[in-house]
Amino acid sequence: MIAMDLEVIRDMSDNGKTMKLSRLCGALGAEVRDVDLARLDEAASAAIRDAFHEHLVLVFPDQDLAAGAQVAFTELFGPVEPHPLRTRRTVDGHPAVLIIENRKGRPGARNDYWHSDISHAERPPAVSVLHALKVTDGRGDTMFCNMYRAFDALSDGLRETLRGRRALHSGMATYTRSLEHNDARTIDPGEVKPPRAHPVVRTHPVTGRPALFVNPHFTIGFEDMTEDESRPLLDTLHAVATRPENVYRHRWRAGDVVMWDNRCTMHYAVMDYTEDMVRLLHRTTAAGDAPR
Repeated sequence: MIAMDLEVIRDMSDNGKTMKLSRLCGALGAEVRDVDLARLDEAASAAIRDAFHEHLVLVFPDQDLAAGAQVAFTELFGPVEPHPLRTRRTVDGHPAVLIIENRKGRPGARNDYWHSDISHAERPPAVSVLHALKVTDGRGDTMFCNMYRAFDALSDGLRETLRGRRALHSGMATYTRSLEHNDARTIDPGEVKPPRAHPVVRTHPVTGRPALFVNPHFTIGFEDMTEDESRPLLDTLHAVATRPENVYRHRWRAGDVVMWDNRCTMHYAVMDYTEDMVRLLHRTTAAGDAPR
C-alpha cells in the first residue's frame, strides 16, 4: 500500500537517520520508512510509541527481523506473551513467536471476521505485531477499523446508554474454528474459559480516549441481556465500526512488519487465497491490562 500522497507527517531520528512517517488513510494507519526495527535507540523507540498511539496501526516496510529481534521490538509495548490456546506452531527457541502459514498440506486457519485479538481473556493483548516473511502478492490483505471513531460516530444518547454497560466475550468460537483445521486436537475443551465480561466502552490506558470494545467474533451478548436480545444492538455497533470510511486495508509485501492496537481497533484477514499460495508470517503480542 502506498502511503497517502507520500506526505511526510513527521521526521523521527534513528541513529542519525531520518524516519519518515506518512498517513495511510483518513481513518487510521501510518507507514514508517527508513528505520531498522532491530536497531532502535531510545529516541526512535519513543517516537514510534507516540506515532503508534496516534495512528493505531503502523506499517514498517522492508524489515528483516529475526524472531528474537521481533520479540525485543514487541517488548517496547509490554511483556511478550504466547497465544493462550496454542493452536499453531511456534519458532524453535521462541515460544512467544507464533508461526502463521499457508501451504499445501497445511492450509491457514481462517480469520476472515472482524475481531480484536483474544478479547475473551481477562487481560486481552494490548498490541499485535505481524512480520511477513513470504506472501503471495495481492492476496490475503488485512483490514483494520478505528474503534475510537466508531464510538464517536454514535448518537449522544446511544453513547450514554453504552457507558457502564458490559458485554460477554467467549473463546469458544476460536476453539471451534481450530477444530475445523485440526489445530485443536491436543487442547482440552476445559481450557476454554467461561464467557468474560468487559466494558462495552473501554478507556484506553495510554491516551485516555473512549473506544467501543465489542467484536462480531468473540462478543456473544450484553451481560444483562440474552444473546437474541443483544444481537440487533451489537449488529448496529459492528456496522458503524466497519463502514468503508473507517477502514484501512493493508496489502502485504514480504518484509512488512505491521502492528496494531487491540484496545482501539478491530481487524479482518481476507481469505482470498488457496492452499497452494504460500504465506509465512511471525506473530508476537504484547500483554495488556484488564479493560476499564
